[in-house]
Amino acid sequence: MVINPLRRALLGLIASVPVTGLLACGYRLRGMVDLPFKAIAITGNPSPPLRADIQTSILQGTDAKVAINPKDADLILEITNDINGREILAYNAAGQVSAYRLNIRVGFRAFDNSGADIIPDSEIYMTRDMDFSNTTVLATDVQQQQFLSLMRKDLAVQILRRISAAARAPRTKSF
Repeated sequence: MVINPLRRALLGLIASVPVTGLLACGYRLRGMVDLPFKAIAITGNPSPPLRADIQTSILQGTDAKVAINPKDADLILEITNDINGREILAYNAAGQVSAYRLNIRVGFRAFDNSGADIIPDSEIYMTRDMDFSNTTVLATDVQQQQFLSLMRKDLAVQILRRISAAARAPRTKSF
């Protein structure tokens, strides 16, 4: 089957219009987080899954390394609290739970090895709504764990982006 050149050009034009629209609005993929630090230590009391997600985000999304000892780090990321929660969002007509809201609250601060605050005590709060059915309890539990995992990964990237933005911001002196 031979495709005529005019038809090929028209198909190419139709395929390139959405891409051109995205480029025109300034869209770009996230890419790596640009951190001016070579080694980052994670201290405090994060849950093991959150610590693993932050370490993975540092190793895969930045040029920095994870330091075991805070004395070897250029930046110390202290996780002050890590709270997961679930609240009832809605009931069905029979009075049974039909939706939950999952939430994660992570408190943190970041400072350099001299003790100067890069980010003072801050908190990130994330929620995600989830439908629930009594007939699929096991599947809902698996879905809840997947949601929490994705939320933790997103929080880890958000923490690194905040550190990046704060490290590039000009320092102000307080009197």
